[in-house]
Amino acid sequence: MLAACTATATAQKERFVGGDISMLPKYEEAKVAYKTQTGETVSNVLTFFKDEGLNAMRVRLFVDPGRSNDKAVCQDLEYVKRLGKRIKDAGLKLMLDFHYSDTWADPAKQWTPDAWKTMTDTQLYDQIYTYTKECLEEMVEAGATPDFIQTGNEISYGMLWGTEGSSGLKKCNTSSNSNWERFTTLLKRAGSACREVCPQAKIVIHTERTAQSSVLTGIYDRLKQADLDYDIIGLSYYPAYHGNLATLDAALKALETKAYGKDIMIVETGYSYAWAIGGTTYDYTKTYPYSEEGQRQFTEDLISLLKQHEQVTGLFWWWMEDNGNAKVTNNWWNAALYNHNTGQPYAAFYELKNFAPTNTGIKTPTTKAAANTAWYTTDGRRLNRQPTAKGIYIHNKRKVAIN
Repeated sequence: MLAACTATATAQKERFVGGDISMLPKYEEAKVAYKTQTGETVSNVLTFFKDEGLNAMRVRLFVDPGRSNDKAVCQDLEYVKRLGKRIKDAGLKLMLDFHYSDTWADPAKQWTPDAWKTMTDTQLYDQIYTYTKECLEEMVEAGATPDFIQTGNEISYGMLWGTEGSSGLKKCNTSSNSNWERFTTLLKRAGSACREVCPQAKIVIHTERTAQSSVLTGIYDRLKQADLDYDIIGLSYYPAYHGNLATLDAALKALETKAYGKDIMIVETGYSYAWAIGGTTYDYTKTYPYSEEGQRQFTEDLISLLKQHEQVTGLFWWWMEDNGNAKVTNNWWNAALYNHNTGQPYAAFYELKNFAPTNTGIKTPTTKAAANTAWYTTDGRRLNRQPTAKGIYIHNKRKVAIN
């Protein structure tokens, strides 16, 4: 029985945990201090992240960010190559997030880059392939080969709609066939470039209809019907916009029930340590107050939930490195993982590593059964005591459910 349990635990998929750190070089240039929990200044932030159990980082890429007025939109290819190489040199995995825009791309904004706006659909198919291929070739040449590639950011309603303010924007929705062939053709062409240049990388299709399971599965149903080649379903989940953890759980179960055969990653998440995030539509403060402890408890419970879903293999905290304004950005993100006053990580930072622990308490199977009454998580992490959180654990050579 012990060997059977051990085989199950060690056969689990590899998990990846970290955050979007696209602004890190700007904070470093502004001499913003990054410190340990006890107040020592960190000389190499990426090495510190790795030493604290994180293993993957995400970076966004814009076509021509110089056309944006937002200071946080600064990630052109040269910038991303430099940061990407640092990430890979630190021994971390890299997720590259193509925005295919000159500015923020999200469900409400998928504006075509200025240099592409006069192109026909046929020309755009060629352009997205060429642009993706050339960017990846330069990333590889720079020693910044991505391990995960998002072909679009929060593309729930398509991409490359047209020019802001113009009529006839080419959006998609699951209740209409309009523009879906165009959308999936764009994704296929981008994906072809990924497979050619970075055949080992996993392609992520990133959406954010986490609060609407039927819409969410409708999107991936259509991608399946289009026979789209990709590897990972990427989701955004912010309680402030998407609701409680039960809502996330329902979305994950809906995706798993559909049996798309894809891993799932939470590629963006965050919870405030102080005030409500701008645009908040769901108040979760009765469960998780806006405080360091509330943020930590949310993170702990989020990880506990995600680990109940075997298909979930990634967790990335949005803008985790925000460490004070310092005239670096237009405003700060009060759901980051650093104290803007002290430069020290909040407690939630140290919770993240529990999603993908590197240590294991369960050894390689042997033919000799030995008594072992300790408690373990299903991924092999030995616990200090009998668990109280809901979930499946291993105890005395058996799987045990805690309800």
